[in-house]
Amino acid sequence: MCPGQVLGVRMAMLGLRRLGIDDPMKHRKRLLTFVEIDRCATDAVSLVTGCRLGKRSLKYLDYGKVAATFVDLETRRAVRVVARDDARQKAKQMLGSLSDPHKQQLEAYKLMDDEELFTTQRVRVNLREEDLPGRPRSRVACDQCGEGVNDGRENYVNGRTLCRNCAGESYYEVLDDQ
Repeated sequence: MCPGQVLGVRMAMLGLRRLGIDDPMKHRKRLLTFVEIDRCATDAVSLVTGCRLGKRSLKYLDYGKVAATFVDLETRRAVRVVARDDARQKAKQMLGSLSDPHKQQLEAYKLMDDEELFTTQRVRVNLREEDLPGRPRSRVACDQCGEGVNDGRENYVNGRTLCRNCAGESYYEVLDDQ
């Protein structure tokens, strides 16, 4: 168990409470979650909410923040929950008798009030049909590489349908066609 996991669990529980969702498993089709960091807090948020990348109900945005936005697809209400930066200092003040900062945070994050750990904001999330959970709404082939592209992720360049890689937005470089 690490401090980030405790934050993620508590973050998800707070977000769900603010949306009035008491049992996320009962309302599986109703919840969409955006996470802003690729750390252990995200694993905990997924565990508590039941939202998963594979179900398209968990969306990862690389913002580098310990934050998550919870969207009730039925009501379109949304709340963003952000871990407070000063929580680490508060943990040190609360449990300074523990010499290990990791243990200070782990134990303090279990005890601190939500208001000491997080800020919350009511937000509006503009959702496109292609971003919603469920089966792909569209699929096209890239005119250059032939690979399939789902849900509007293609680019149109000079009259050609291209995947992001072929359009120049690649995160990788092909070294060898095997």
